[in-house]
Amino acid sequence: TVLDWKSLNLNGPIVDKHSTGGVGDVTSLMLGPMVAACGGYVPMISGRGLGHTGGTLDKLEAIPGFDIFPDDNRFREIIQDVGVAIIGQTSSLAPADKRFYATRDITATVDSIPLITGSILAKKLAEGLDALVMDVKVGSGAFMPTYELSEALAEAIVGVANGAGVRTTALLTDMNQVLASSAGNAVEVREAVQFLTGEYRNPRLFDVTMALCVEMLISGQLAKDDAEARAKLQAVLDNGKAAEVFGRMVAAQKGPSDFVENYDKYLPTAMLSKAVYADTEGFISAMDTRALGMAVVSMGGGRRQASDTIDYSVGFTDMARLGDSIDGQRPLAVIHAKDEASWQEAAKAVKAAIILDDKAPASTPSVYRRITE
Repeated sequence: TVLDWKSLNLNGPIVDKHSTGGVGDVTSLMLGPMVAACGGYVPMISGRGLGHTGGTLDKLEAIPGFDIFPDDNRFREIIQDVGVAIIGQTSSLAPADKRFYATRDITATVDSIPLITGSILAKKLAEGLDALVMDVKVGSGAFMPTYELSEALAEAIVGVANGAGVRTTALLTDMNQVLASSAGNAVEVREAVQFLTGEYRNPRLFDVTMALCVEMLISGQLAKDDAEARAKLQAVLDNGKAAEVFGRMVAAQKGPSDFVENYDKYLPTAMLSKAVYADTEGFISAMDTRALGMAVVSMGGGRRQASDTIDYSVGFTDMARLGDSIDGQRPLAVIHAKDEASWQEAAKAVKAAIILDDKAPASTPSVYRRITE
């Protein structure tokens, strides 16, 4: 089934974003409401965690009551009323892909470009989109092992999707470090709300989220250029409209109606939260982002097989970044674990995944390249 929005007579474009996945990649939770607040309609069909990468659906399920499977009619109603909904694959939308995905995850065939292109576009082309932006990750936490393969995947998706009649661009964005300041489920939802309300915005997360939203506004003809798009997006962050849309989406999908105001009351917290420090001093020169993602899975924050249940409370916050000067005062991260043994195991993984050097590395861009054809 391809969703048809024409009967709703929406006064704006149907637009979406798809990310190849990373660690701390919580952009969807801000981007959907930001674009909706600017007049776009974002019917986002999302996935669960795959391998070391977190899944948007798993994050949203950290919110009590949140319904990721509304029926098709309810999905359309929410899009019409709120402008954004983030749901899972229902049996009527891209039904076979659900099976491919679960099988691909556990058989580790997650790196064939034609299969990946087909899987991604099966979901996205079923949404009946006017425009799509792809966020293809590059680096140690990316799905593809090299820059060249990430680029090849981006070009394949852009080519196929444009050929299928959906205006599509792609951004190659950096995953050589955790994107947000947190990695996990509840901890990332908390960061997303703080981002929308302006309480805290991680600079790299801001750069990538803004760049993706800009693409959506321009492709959806809601803005004529980068400057106009950025001004509109900044306005809906500043005036609280984006945060309000997020709150309305949560309520429409059966979460608490006062979630934005009282997120700490609703999100689960781990039994044990304490900082982990490096054994030596220096500047962070590299990060094995994939290993950090797997550490979250090991703590119970992700799935090893499709039937696993998730502990939504565990993960990392206050993640250090590349180039940070680390000493006895500045921790590598705060680890939120279910018990001491799990904390110790995660601490070992964090120390092993973060490399210190006596000089700071050259800074890397958040966005490497834009691909339009």
